[in-house]
Amino acid sequence: MPSPACRLSIRVVPNASRDEIAGWLAESLKVKLRAPALDGRANEALCRFLADKLGLSQRQVAILQGEKSRQKLIEIHGVTIEEARSRLSP
Repeated sequence: MPSPACRLSIRVVPNASRDEIAGWLAESLKVKLRAPALDGRANEALCRFLADKLGLSQRQVAILQGEKSRQKLIEIHGVTIEEARSRLSP
């Protein structure tokens, strides 16, 4: 049986004072990151941060759309959308 996977819309705020989940804005999760939006550093930090919060490995979290945008579509393997929403709620 394949492991569950889900997709999440994420709104990233780079250059924040700390890494944190700021809450849900409609269907998008707002995530603040210390990393700058430079050379993909915020993207790497986002995947690492989400994987850590969800108890997954970093390779189970991937950016599908929005690599150069603050609005991103993330695919997460190993959790359902319900599990992801409950674990990522501030």
